[in-house]
Amino acid sequence: MPIFTINTNLAQKLIKPDFLSKTAEVVAAVLNKPLSYVVVHINADQMMSWGGSTDPCAVAQLESIGQLGKAQNKKISAKLYEHIQNSLGIKPDRFVL
Repeated sequence: MPIFTINTNLAQKLIKPDFLSKTAEVVAAVLNKPLSYVVVHINADQMMSWGGSTDPCAVAQLESIGQLGKAQNKKISAKLYEHIQNSLGIKPDRFVL
């Protein structure tokens, strides 16, 4: 069961209602797993700073049995970084997976 957890200082009110479902679709696609197995958990409104700045940032963790490894991680990370930037406006240099 893939679990994608995101901790961010972004205000919850700035996260679109469909963010969870769209993120689950991205995770399912990049891991080649059924959507019905994917869990997405976002912790918004966290007290966080990155490099001393409280501009929007995020730290995420992706857990999965299978489909993760050195060769796959670059492809998976690229898709998730793109999705986070497009959906939440968090720049790749302020997001770590």
